[in-house]
Amino acid sequence: MSFYYPKNFRANGWGWHRTANAASAVSGFLNKERNGGGSSERLIGNGSLYPSLPTDDDATFSGVKLYPSLPVEEYESGAVAEVVEEACAAVNVSLELGETRPSSFGPATYQDFKEIRSRCLADGRLFEDPEFPAIDRSLYYKERLDRPLTWLRPGEMCENPQLFVEGYSRFDVQQGELGDCWLLAAVANLTLHRKLFFQVVPDDQSFDEDYAGIFHFRFWQYGRWVDVVIDDRLPTYRGKLVFLHSSERNEFWSALLEKAYAKLHGSYEALKGGSTCEAMEDFTGGVTEMYEMTELPPNFYTILLKAYERNSLMGCSIEPDPNVLEAETPAGLIRGHAYSVTRVKYVDIETPGRAGKIPLLRLRNPWGNEAEWNGAWSDKSPEWRFIPESEKEELGLTFDDDGEFWMAFKDFASHFDRVEICNLNPDSLDPEECPEGCTKKWEMSVFEGEWVRGVTAGGCRNYLESFWKNPQYTVTLKDPDEDDEENKCTIIVALMQKNRRSQRHQGLECLTIGFAVYRLPDYGHVPKPLDVNFFKYNASVGRSQAFINLREVSARFKLEPGSYVIVPSTFEPSEEGEFLLRVFSEKSNNMAENDEEVGMGDVDDRVKEITPNPEPTDPIRDFFNRLAGSDGEVDWQELKEILDYAMREELQGEGFSKDVCRSMIAMLDKDNSGGLGFEEFKSLWIDLRQWRAVFRLYDTEGRGAVPQQHLRDALHSAGYTVNAHVLNVLAHRYSSSDGYIQFDDFIMCAVRLKTMIETFKGRSSGGDYATFSLDEWLNRTVYS
Repeated sequence: MSFYYPKNFRANGWGWHRTANAASAVSGFLNKERNGGGSSERLIGNGSLYPSLPTDDDATFSGVKLYPSLPVEEYESGAVAEVVEEACAAVNVSLELGETRPSSFGPATYQDFKEIRSRCLADGRLFEDPEFPAIDRSLYYKERLDRPLTWLRPGEMCENPQLFVEGYSRFDVQQGELGDCWLLAAVANLTLHRKLFFQVVPDDQSFDEDYAGIFHFRFWQYGRWVDVVIDDRLPTYRGKLVFLHSSERNEFWSALLEKAYAKLHGSYEALKGGSTCEAMEDFTGGVTEMYEMTELPPNFYTILLKAYERNSLMGCSIEPDPNVLEAETPAGLIRGHAYSVTRVKYVDIETPGRAGKIPLLRLRNPWGNEAEWNGAWSDKSPEWRFIPESEKEELGLTFDDDGEFWMAFKDFASHFDRVEICNLNPDSLDPEECPEGCTKKWEMSVFEGEWVRGVTAGGCRNYLESFWKNPQYTVTLKDPDEDDEENKCTIIVALMQKNRRSQRHQGLECLTIGFAVYRLPDYGHVPKPLDVNFFKYNASVGRSQAFINLREVSARFKLEPGSYVIVPSTFEPSEEGEFLLRVFSEKSNNMAENDEEVGMGDVDDRVKEITPNPEPTDPIRDFFNRLAGSDGEVDWQELKEILDYAMREELQGEGFSKDVCRSMIAMLDKDNSGGLGFEEFKSLWIDLRQWRAVFRLYDTEGRGAVPQQHLRDALHSAGYTVNAHVLNVLAHRYSSSDGYIQFDDFIMCAVRLKTMIETFKGRSSGGDYATFSLDEWLNRTVYS
């Protein structure tokens, strides 16, 4: 019987492209396999993502937790679509990856919720988290407490504690003494979507069944979902919660969620002051946008409406009064407070003179109290008498002092200063759970990348000579948006730098980052990657509003159908960091890395001119014959003697390392004898003379080393093409800390490249994949 793992994205080791939903993706793959037509990208077998079929009881594969494999027939029946969706959600939850928290209590370790809970239940004890202990340092890292707080478990604060009391809702989110209303606004939005909510607040925990004082929550961090385990000891004063809490005294999901988020960032104090965007992203994996009301695009209400139709999470705020904390305006709005936008709708209106539609928004104050807007369309305002009763019923209109109210768009735009929108990825929501009229989805592409000093950290366009070295990504847009009068395509580009918050204790703050978008010509040839001449003569068609030291920068563009290149960068060259690049579009987009294919090409003519004679000169041949002995072969030590003599000028008296000599033997030692005969040595000698010539060409400073920034060009001259990912790896592996590659390391780099490319080609049928047994793979990689 065959078994398959479910698949909902194309994983190529560096990025993925969201396509259809999980069930149809798996079903389509199986249909193609059964009909013998094959698929454009095989899931299992020769040249596939997963080289062999997993076993019936295997629940892990490629280091990622997966749902146990199921028989093909069960997938084909269509009866397990829900299981497939679960499985694909599990694929996206990698518990051991992503940022966990700053190391204020030492290095974070992975904590398995179910394993710890089982151990606590067996021992008859309640869990106490050593990673986030119940001490003052978990509360604050700078401020001093003005009174003593006591850590209590829910059972010590009330009778019959519950995770949920009569379900969950946005009214369970009540702000405490911590200035984290930005977080509360995002939590309130989260409660509107069941699937999103239970992705963050797993439903496999409670105070009744298997209670052991341990809970867990999931947060999105840089492309992966991170599981955060906590104990249920919460900070209190005189027996009451001091931070986020529910309106129900015995309901604790919101307080525990806040504690898990505080652990993720190192302390409760770390949650003071922030952007709703950041929390929205961490709860959903979405892409955020920020709009200033003074610079709104003319179609902003349409943007809000389309965002609502796609279930985007939205928040807004008013600039705070520097002299008064959360001051109230005459209109009843709170300055510096984060509000949630919970509905966007053109509402039918019937006045004595005429009928029509008016653009309205529904907002919520996270305090959930009587502090509400008191202007037009507020609770019980006279404007509501012009709305038909049927429309009021459809709106679910209530006039309670619950912090929720309606506003006209023009008042919204004039009274608030900033709007934040979090656009959800297409797999975040179940269409059946979406409100009526909110079933549309964004198309999304994602790639991970890295800026490496001297190699792919080229800086912004101000540094033209190095800008082209940044990673580049092509996006092809074919279909314009629905109902777009200009026949243009909307895309949102978001660039996020990774893991900077967790490195603050090392003095590393966020890099200053941004990106630029360039239109590719519809005809003619352009190099891959785009070179310095392209950027010299072509202006960008879009760019991030500014280079700024935020975790993420994003921008929305309306572009003509066509192909574009996105160049993410730091502001200054040579600044190192990892990043995540995401592109959202209303219609499908095709995104790929704009780079060379890894392989072998022609050797530089300048190198050929330097090395015309492939025959070893007589002294080298005599040396070989003398060392080879009766077997006619040299081992690595004998090879080292020959090469140290022949290449003594470049080696500067240090000699080749043991590793590089062994790798040279392995490159040409087809019978695994551990030695080279003269014909094999002759082939090696030809390569070495060429590599030495390349090294001399790019030792531009005459210091006996190749500057890291010339590595790609040097490899080109040696006859190799590599993409940015391989280039980054080679720079990490073979460069010294000062950014130079010594002769011995350069030769090792060339030897390894040639060996691995030829090994791959020997097992490939000319495509992008090759098949090896574990034995064959170990033989080639371990020996070389």
